[in-house]
Amino acid sequence: MSRIGKQPVSIPKNVTVKIDKGNVVTVKGPKGEMKRAFHPEINITLSDNTVVVRRPSDKPFYRALHGTTRALINNMVQGVTNGFSKKLQLNEKTYKAEVKGKKVTFNLGYSHPIVLDIPEGLAVALDKRIITVSGIDKELVGTFAQKIRHLRKVDPYKAKGIIYVGEKIIRKAGKTIAAGTK
Repeated sequence: MSRIGKQPVSIPKNVTVKIDKGNVVTVKGPKGEMKRAFHPEINITLSDNTVVVRRPSDKPFYRALHGTTRALINNMVQGVTNGFSKKLQLNEKTYKAEVKGKKVTFNLGYSHPIVLDIPEGLAVALDKRIITVSGIDKELVGTFAQKIRHLRKVDPYKAKGIIYVGEKIIRKAGKTIAAGTK
């Protein structure tokens, strides 16, 4: 049995979970509503403010789906109650970002500014050099944060680029001149 999959998902008081035909799970909470369809052979049941996920057999395919389904339902519940956020840092003084409406404009040392559309359901906030991406869908928050991060990858020699807050940069040593040569 999957260690993650066998754990029930507890539902807070201000959250409602509905399971429709075809394993479509709808979760409503104070921050919003999420809906997702799961594999029809995975058994998802609702009882006593908990969601329990069971698999039909021990085949590797179902074993993989078991834990994943439970984790996705848990992320939906966490998203509508608390939400998710990722913080990125512009790791160079000349790099700039600006939010205007539903677009983010980056000046990252290229010959042109880069404009990204903010996906529906996400919010982007700027505080000096820190970019905060937040929303109720963990997958969408992570995908958009990674898209921003890949606009300017970190240079291992000068440590310039866009990084997650708290991320450690592994620096490479620069070229050295051998002793005794002129």
